[in-house]
Amino acid sequence: MLKSKTFVKKTRSGGVMKVVREHYLRDDIWCGSEVCTECKQDSTVLQKDACIESNLCFYPHYLVPDTNVVLHQIDVLEDPVIRNVIILQTVLQEVRHRSAPVYKRLKDIIHEKEKHFYTFTNEHHRETFIEREPGESANDRNDRAIRVAVRWYSQHLKTLESDTDGLKVVLLTNDQGNKQKAEDNGLLVYKFEEYIKSLIANPELVDRLALSSDDKNEITSSKVLFPEHLPLSKIQAGIKSGSFLQGSFRASRDNYLEATVFIQGEGEDSTEVLIQGLQNLNRAVHQDVVAVQLLPRSQWVAPSSVVLQDDGAAKDDNADEDEEDKVLRISAAEAARKPTGKVVGIIKRNWRPFCGMLMVSQIKESTRHLFTPADRRIPRIRIETRQASSLIGQRIMVAIDGWPKNSRYPNGHFVRSLGGAGEKDTEQEVLLLEHDVPHQAFSQAVLSFLPKMPWAITPEDMEKREDLRHLTVCSVDPPGCTDIDDALHCRELKNGNLEVGVHIADVSHFIRPGNALDKEAANRGTTVYLCGKRIDMVPELLSSNLCSLRSDVDRLAFSCIWEMNHKAEILKTRFTKSVINSKASQTYAEAQMRIDDTNKNDDITKSLRGLNKLAKILKRQRIEKGALTLSSLEVRFHMDSETHDPIDLQTKELMETNSMVEEFMLLANISVAQKIYDEFPECALLRKHPAPPPANYDVLLKAAKSKDVEIHTDSAKALADSLDVAKVDGFPYFNTLLRILATRCMMQAVYFCSGMDSDFHHYGLASPIYTHFTSPIRRYADIIVHRLLAVAIGADSTYPDLMEKHKQSALCNNLNYRHKMSQYAQRASVAFHTQLFFKSRGILNEEGFVLFVRKNAIIVLIPRFGLEGTVFFDTKGKVSPNIVFEEEGPTLKVEQHTFHIFDQVKVTISLDDSNIQHQKIRMALIEPVISGVSVPAPDVEPQAKKPKLDS
Repeated sequence: MLKSKTFVKKTRSGGVMKVVREHYLRDDIWCGSEVCTECKQDSTVLQKDACIESNLCFYPHYLVPDTNVVLHQIDVLEDPVIRNVIILQTVLQEVRHRSAPVYKRLKDIIHEKEKHFYTFTNEHHRETFIEREPGESANDRNDRAIRVAVRWYSQHLKTLESDTDGLKVVLLTNDQGNKQKAEDNGLLVYKFEEYIKSLIANPELVDRLALSSDDKNEITSSKVLFPEHLPLSKIQAGIKSGSFLQGSFRASRDNYLEATVFIQGEGEDSTEVLIQGLQNLNRAVHQDVVAVQLLPRSQWVAPSSVVLQDDGAAKDDNADEDEEDKVLRISAAEAARKPTGKVVGIIKRNWRPFCGMLMVSQIKESTRHLFTPADRRIPRIRIETRQASSLIGQRIMVAIDGWPKNSRYPNGHFVRSLGGAGEKDTEQEVLLLEHDVPHQAFSQAVLSFLPKMPWAITPEDMEKREDLRHLTVCSVDPPGCTDIDDALHCRELKNGNLEVGVHIADVSHFIRPGNALDKEAANRGTTVYLCGKRIDMVPELLSSNLCSLRSDVDRLAFSCIWEMNHKAEILKTRFTKSVINSKASQTYAEAQMRIDDTNKNDDITKSLRGLNKLAKILKRQRIEKGALTLSSLEVRFHMDSETHDPIDLQTKELMETNSMVEEFMLLANISVAQKIYDEFPECALLRKHPAPPPANYDVLLKAAKSKDVEIHTDSAKALADSLDVAKVDGFPYFNTLLRILATRCMMQAVYFCSGMDSDFHHYGLASPIYTHFTSPIRRYADIIVHRLLAVAIGADSTYPDLMEKHKQSALCNNLNYRHKMSQYAQRASVAFHTQLFFKSRGILNEEGFVLFVRKNAIIVLIPRFGLEGTVFFDTKGKVSPNIVFEEEGPTLKVEQHTFHIFDQVKVTISLDDSNIQHQKIRMALIEPVISGVSVPAPDVEPQAKKPKLDS
């Protein structure tokens, strides 16, 4: 049966186009129930014995949630208790349009066989399809379609009465109008909360209910605390007229009464608007997209230097106006005022479930409690739970439901418990969730695209590839590395020149464009390396086996091969898909020992010596062009083999072989970048590193000046040259400290699409063009680059998304985000393992250097541990010493002693675990001794290494 709809629409050119939409209706769509004998179905999803222990529904029943129930109560629907649910096509389509994250979660539930969720295509069933009536809204039509489908199911199952054992269909809705109409039609219908509260065997589900509007009104105060948010229509009109600005809301980590809104402009015209005070913040949450209105210039203020943490006192529905005034007064007194505004409306909420801990109410038997998120930028959330006593000391997840204008805090609901706070597995889970690192097991859909084992290279593969198995290829990696991306070879040619090859795992052979495996890798973007754990971008069969260039096995590779003279000048470059057989998988230390051992003279050793010799020349040439050699302290933990707790912590030592591998990886990346850009100038995926703005260098220049050393920052080469000659007699560590500071001045390197940008330069590497080609096992960018290069040399076919610059650009945005969050997660993992290390060690005394001088503190670097922390000189409740801060130096005079940048100090280091959620490393000054001053051991958060310029 065919229904068709005809309408006309206006085209861009002003013409009129007739559109005919055909809608097919069928009478052979299955109901999905295993009790049914009428539908000719090959398989069933809904069980015959569909029983949940409920004091409302004493009979077996199927559930049909409406759209709003799915959108707002997905946390409950995901619970294993909720089974045998019919998801109507109407509901699925509405959810897809209204919330992509909820739609993905719903689809995941539908794919879980043990949940028995069945999708019924009611919009194509002859008896359940309905047309929209004149004057009927789309929403009302959809509600009616849901009721019609429920009525059909009820009647359909009734005709099978003898087989169904009283099986019924229950509609779940929170819409009072929809519920009333369903009751008038004789349908079995309950409010969702009503039904969940009836599940007597599972009272814990009640905690996971998202608050309804009735509940929200009940638990808020009558006093209006915040201005009303403007409707979207007024916001859009205001943005169009220029009276409002749209931007991303970024809450402050240090001050809960302050935030900035980042306004994206064209090119470098992006600006930030400062927001201060609860009224002006107006219920915006970190990363929301908001509309802001600039305040008159006379009301502009400067960012506050006060650190304020919301203590969540009992007065939680009254803003602390005294504290707010204090912040604003201090800010107004400072000179450096910034454009200041107020939030007038929310354009898009970017809420996610948040990890944290429960602050149990002091009121006996109260079910309302405050939840403190682990991320200090997120406000406390008020939740209702009856299991507070069992959640004490647990890390839990909570979702926000809404933030009424008469509530000091947003309202939310309990999602799930993650485990005991401080436990290693729990903290690792929190770390991954908070940094949005996809870490769930690979789905069956993804795994289905893996090669079937046993796998072998086929004769067809060999025909299309160059056989390089005869070459003395070897790999050099960190100890314990199983995902070996790259291998190298070097040999002398008959003409006296050298042939050098970089062979990269051919991951794109196994991951084909557009399939589930490819989409999952694109979403993950990168492998994440934590202390003692790796979150793979691709399944282990590929990452540690079939793609890994292990020794003594044939492997598929993508090779970049140069002919060079002995001055490391490139004479020829070629790219080829190949088959290699690595002759050795070595660590950096093992390769270094081979090179240094004069008794060794085998083919592998000769190859390594040739590579090392050329690498030194390449590095010298790069540095002469202005490439930067910066420094960041990278730490390595030695783990206990049984407990996997850190037993030793030390900074990593770099060898010549580290540099050797790096030089050839850089050279391959540059060669490939030029090739794909020459072939595809509009859609090459490249990587750039912007030059830092001059203001970024202020701290470096002041630090150098304090030691009478001159640093030039006009160009990368000027900076590199002045760092090379920066020395202070009797202070050998000075140059390393200076390079650490220089690293802090740098911008982040980013991926971009060549057709969407004009500035390709890589500042840190002093290269006019650059990309990532050498690590496709752990970076998705490299897989795209492999595909582009394969098309460029005729080794593979193209596909539409590869040549679409807007899609490439969107992909780059995700890769940049995943790369950044991966780095943050790695730092957080190092910080947590550092805390574990100091927990077992007690108090340690260590030498350190002053890295920064602040108004009331010094920031100290401990080279031995790569640890950075703050020693404060004023503490709440204690008499502060006499402190004088000089901006020019900068210097900090505490009583009679003056601290400068790079001063050597001695501190005690210990773990403060008084706040189990935010455990910190405490540092206290031992030397120099400041007479008459008792220096407290204050709060410090350890920081892991900064990312390299290009990693």
